[in-house]
Amino acid sequence: MTKSDANVPLHILQVLEPSGGGSGRHFVDLCGGLKAHGHAVTAVYSPVRAEERFVEELKALDLRKVIALPMQRAVGPADASAWQALAQVVRAEGPFDIIHGHSSKAGALTRIRLPGPHVPRIYTPHAFRTMDPTLGAKGRLLFGKVETLLGRFFTDRLICVSQSEYEHALTLGIPAELLRVVVNGVGEMPRGNGPTIRRRFGLPEHAIIFGFVGRLSAQKAPERLIAAFADIAQNLPAARLLMVGHGELEQAIRLQVETANLADRITITADITGAEAMQAFDVLVMPSRYEAMSYVMLEAAASGLPMIVTDVGGARNVVTPDENGIILANNDAPSSLAEAMQRLADEATRTRFSGNACNRRHSFGMETMIDKTLAIYSEVLN
Repeated sequence: MTKSDANVPLHILQVLEPSGGGSGRHFVDLCGGLKAHGHAVTAVYSPVRAEERFVEELKALDLRKVIALPMQRAVGPADASAWQALAQVVRAEGPFDIIHGHSSKAGALTRIRLPGPHVPRIYTPHAFRTMDPTLGAKGRLLFGKVETLLGRFFTDRLICVSQSEYEHALTLGIPAELLRVVVNGVGEMPRGNGPTIRRRFGLPEHAIIFGFVGRLSAQKAPERLIAAFADIAQNLPAARLLMVGHGELEQAIRLQVETANLADRITITADITGAEAMQAFDVLVMPSRYEAMSYVMLEAAASGLPMIVTDVGGARNVVTPDENGIILANNDAPSSLAEAMQRLADEATRTRFSGNACNRRHSFGMETMIDKTLAIYSEVLN
């Protein structure tokens, strides 16, 4: 019997730097799913940007070990110390059968290795940095060169979470034989508490709730949504906007809301999870500038919500235009987003979209994601 046999427990190291958003959700779900399959999981996360809820959920899994190891988001001298600390974890806690890094920083630190016995390295980018349309030419060249070098020569398998991310990896010169696609999966979503959540945040029972979930960051483009809502607010007095998340743009977003005199119509909070908040939404709006495969989209799909999304990675895996949602061109002009929100404010249109969305609720299961990831581990161990 070899380590590649499905019934042999593996010792797996999972490493992540950004603990919030979709990558954090994926990390917790994957670690928990691997443990449920009988594997020993050691999880390393960075406390620098760690969200309290993420840390609580990770520790609640009762994994073999959970280690806080400082990693900085930006490239800099601190990376050398982080790499040395991670190498020490590998020596002290190993031997490992698989080392799996998530997102660019942990992906780089886990793949730059010391001489010695080969341990397969798996990398899940959760959106290559080079997929960001706002990245300048110099940044695109630098990050592209790094991803190409590490992808071609230091990676046993690279897991893309959508077809568009796979196609982007090919443009970086990463060989197709190293690439695999595993779409993120979600578990059963909470249901039935919409009225309670609306009352909790002072939202009228019969209001049309447009919802946003995500970091208040340039990638997620929350300012696009505020501008579009400002355009429709006067024509749609029953419309409200519930934004769930926090981040580096929070102060600027709150100022934008106040300047537009919409503080009584827009609620911004981080005191509830996105999955819980979706019970109160009528429509999920995701105006992101780039994604690989957004967990927010998947959770909205599993909640049976109609969606308005920009044409980013994974959008066409989840949304069929004019059936369960609307896909918009990825630009900063608020007019098309405002028009889409105005369209879904119509009850008959929204009801039709909701019915189609509910029929697809079980399309993206977490167990499928775990099984496909384990199959890749088995493949490289064989």
